[in-house]
Amino acid sequence: MKQALAQAEIAFAKDEVPVGAVVVIDGQIIARAHNLTETLNDPTAHAEMQAFTAASDYLGGKYLNNATLYVTLEPCVMCGGASYWVQVGTIVFGAHDKKRGISHLREHILHPKTKVIEGVMQQECEEMLQRFFKSKR
Repeated sequence: MKQALAQAEIAFAKDEVPVGAVVVIDGQIIARAHNLTETLNDPTAHAEMQAFTAASDYLGGKYLNNATLYVTLEPCVMCGGASYWVQVGTIVFGAHDKKRGISHLREHILHPKTKVIEGVMQQECEEMLQRFFKSKR
């Protein structure tokens, strides 16, 4: 999660919503990403989507069933749906997204074999998001 937070810091510096993600297989990071929605003018350029694309490219295949996604913010429904299609093995997230997160629809969106671990480094993840949005007010 520390590496995902480092990616979130990069997003923060680019004036993107500070969400970072990494994909890990067998203890090795195979993809690092952060939000790029403003940079790319693309509302689908969430950290998770960027990480899935980079990881699939690295592996030369579209399935990530042996991978763990670490992300600083609970995935939204779009990213949850993408996690279904890549069949990610585990999702580990920090801060909860009570408005748009997958928690309410988890059983209907995620792949049945995907495990979810929530609240990892939650305070650090929340503080970064709060700092970002406070600077916008």
